[in-house]
Amino acid sequence: MSNPLQGAQFVLAAHRISQLPVDQGAEVAFAGRSNAGKSSALNALTNHKGLARTSKTPGRTQQMVAFSLPPYKDVPVSRAQDAQERPPPTQVEGQPPLDVRLIDLPGYGYAKVPLEMREHWKLEIDAYLHQRRSLRGLVLIVDIRHPLKEFDRMMLEFCFATQLPCHLLLTKADKLSRGQATQALAALRKQFAAEGLHATAQIFSSSAGTGVDEARQAVMTLLRQPREGAHQGRER
Repeated sequence: MSNPLQGAQFVLAAHRISQLPVDQGAEVAFAGRSNAGKSSALNALTNHKGLARTSKTPGRTQQMVAFSLPPYKDVPVSRAQDAQERPPPTQVEGQPPLDVRLIDLPGYGYAKVPLEMREHWKLEIDAYLHQRRSLRGLVLIVDIRHPLKEFDRMMLEFCFATQLPCHLLLTKADKLSRGQATQALAALRKQFAAEGLHATAQIFSSSAGTGVDEARQAVMTLLRQPREGAHQGRER
């Protein structure tokens, strides 16, 4: 299967949202705790081992990093049954292709990051999620071996409240048996149903290649999401 995220390139690293690329086109953001494997996931999805910086020391990503994707025509989504169900393409006939990006948000929750820096990124991430008009969806990175943390819940609740599509990657699945990983995914989906949260989720391992193709298609689906209503409030 061809990789629709092939050709991703580093654009810039921003300390504030005002420094990000012009707010037009479509982008998907990646968020997760500092040790959940976010950089490794980005590298696996784009098939570019050096795209996102990885480190044995969690908390090293302390800027918002923008990666551009090459312009491309609409790629059919397998779940679309007909033209009416098909999500909007990233390129409209007769118009120039949209700017398409992936945004790597700073890792959150690592104690050795200074408090002042943590507070700065808390405010910047909040502003980014509320104000960025080109944002089409969020990929939330969660270590499959641990229950949802406060940050994970906060992101899920924000996405639900603002109707921002969210897809969870349960990373490091290679650390568990197949049966254990399947049980963890089932438990998470049951938890979503019980708490009224709406997000898709899958098993993922960057090192073993588990779920990589599925995750790539999920990112493409998010990029094609219509922009209308994505950040409007929603009563719970």
